Order: sequence, then structure tokens, then C-alpha cells
Amino acid sequence: MIFDVIMNKAYLLTGGNMGNRERNLQNAIEHIHSYCGTIIKKSSLYETAAWGNTNQAPFLNQALIIKTEFTARQLINRILKVETLMGRVRKEKFGPRVIDIDILLYADEIHEYKSLTLPHPEMQNRKFALLPLAEIAPKLKHPVLKKTITTILKECKDELAVKKYS
Repeated sequence: MIFDVIMNKAYLLTGGNMGNRERNLQNAIEHIHSYCGTIIKKSSLYETAAWGNTNQAPFLNQALIIKTEFTARQLINRILKVETLMGRVRKEKFGPRVIDIDILLYADEIHEYKSLTLPHPEMQNRKFALLPLAEIAPKLKHPVLKKTITTILKECKDELAVKKYS
């Protein structure tokens, strides 16, 4: 008997500010592809001053759209394994990191688990998440706010400079 595998789209944000930032984001893409799902679209790289704890090196960020057979809970567990594999150590909130991988949106699902809240509860307040996401999914609707990513970006009050990285 053959079963159809249900594939869902997940919208991820990768970022980091330690070591070779470009290489770390590329390594993250490779690990996400191996452990989480097929990457179907990726944004440009964006450089941003650190958010929350500003006394550290700037971050590089990139948004990804993946197709995955995993549920949101299974996906976050796999993402946490990728972060650990890449050397992420959680020492301080908003501290420097080799890699950070967030699930911004998962299909149009809304969840509040201990390890995961969907949609990401702060994405609408963070230009460094919205700008790369708007590049690859401008018309995507936020399942709670019922607005497109482009509209949310326009309404975002975050004044932190976010620029394309070349």
C-alpha cells in the first residue's frame, strides 16, 4: 500500500554573528536540507545590528521556504538538533551565536507549545525577519494578523538598520 506524504511549507529565518557568518548560513542550509526538508526558496543575505543585546557583532540573516513532511513540533526538534550539530550553545538570551534557526510560520497553523509558538510571536516587530521574508513571500498572509508580509513590514516600527549584504 502506498501512502501519500503530506508536505507543508515552513518559513524559516537563519542567522548568526560568530565565526564565518556566510559559511555558517550555508552550512545551515545544507543541514536543513538533510534533516528538515527541501529548500524551495531562499532570500538574499541581510546584515543587521544585534537586536536585544546590542553590544556584539552584527548578524547575517536569511529567510528560507522549505517543504517538509514533518509536523511543526517534529520540525522544531530537528532544527534544534541542527543548531547543536553546528555548535550552538545557549548561554544568554539574545547573546552571540554561531547559528539561530527560527520557524516564523508553518503552513497557516497556529500553535502554542512549550518549545514553539507559531506564528513566531515577535516576527511582526523585527525588521530583520520581515525584510528577508518579504523578499521571498511578499503576499503570504500571517494567519493571526490576516495581513501580508509586505503590509506587516510597512507597519513595523523597528528602526534597526537592515541592509542587503554583498
